[in-house]
Amino acid sequence: MRESGGFHGRRIQKTGGSTYIVSLPKNWVTARGLRAGDSLYFTPRADGSLAVFPEPVGTTEVERRVVEVSNDMEEEHLFRRLIAEYIAGYPLLEVRTPGRMSARTRHVVRGFAQRMIGPEILEETAEAVILQDVVGANPLPIPSIVRRMHQMVRAMQADAMTAFRTRESSIARDVVERDWEVDRLHWFLEKQVTSALRDARILVTLELTLPECSTYLLASRVLERIADHAVRIAQTVDLLGREVTPTKLVDELDRLAARAAASLADALDSLDARDIAKANEVIDAAEELTRERAHVLRELASKRGRLAVGVAYVLESLERAAFYASDLAEIAINRAVEAPQRPPEPSSRVPAAAGPAST
Repeated sequence: MRESGGFHGRRIQKTGGSTYIVSLPKNWVTARGLRAGDSLYFTPRADGSLAVFPEPVGTTEVERRVVEVSNDMEEEHLFRRLIAEYIAGYPLLEVRTPGRMSARTRHVVRGFAQRMIGPEILEETAEAVILQDVVGANPLPIPSIVRRMHQMVRAMQADAMTAFRTRESSIARDVVERDWEVDRLHWFLEKQVTSALRDARILVTLELTLPECSTYLLASRVLERIADHAVRIAQTVDLLGREVTPTKLVDELDRLAARAAASLADALDSLDARDIAKANEVIDAAEELTRERAHVLRELASKRGRLAVGVAYVLESLERAAFYASDLAEIAINRAVEAPQRPPEPSSRVPAAAGPAST
């Protein structure tokens, strides 16, 4: 046996014709109350390692998290607290107040359950509301969530520019409302990653390595922030009112918006394909957009009042969107140069039933 930095080394031994065995560290076995004859469960992970569990998935008691809040808590503060508890990933969440829960507090909890993916009200009492996660840890692959977020963000960007161009307040309001859809997907993805960090069995179901989980979480955060800037563009509709934007200026902003949207799509493609060349093109495009922004600002210098302020908001948000795409491209480069996570499959597989670890 070898020990280094907290890691225990064990030699593989062969018994019989085809069974391989590995001894387990005694302190690990005794700490979990295991004895000779007990069963262990093995699951291969995406990075080629093997996870060992002392009990099968699904036999443990459901974890309950009790959250004590007060009725005089600010609604926004309460909602943020519930989001944090949601991201922590507990299957049961009991929100409790000292004494009877006020109608205002109960309204916030119910609104939270309606907006998040997963929580449903299981039970209500005078003092508490119990929420249960009915979705589970892995109903949708994380890469699919990121792709869905991108589709929503790209549509929000396009509609925000349409609202700016046409001054249609109904389109602008729709963009603002859709921001919640992006947020809830981001929080759901963050909950999945947090749960995977806490429980290796959930990481196995994600079929991703920890570095990959981190990469997709960063990508999700970038998309969520770009969505916020689409909302900011939409909100200029009310600011501008009946102010007429010169056609030449609108065309210039539309062109910059199209380039920012294309950069975001290219950044995601480079992330999936581990394409360093394309990622560098996205970063270069963001820097070029900044230079063109300076040209638009010079044209804007002759404008006054609300028009100048509104267009400046749009211009800044387009630049920020391009640079968030640039951030995503840098993430893609980092991912592309990672050491290979999945070693080649061996020519012959060990039968699943073979190899019960000996104590």
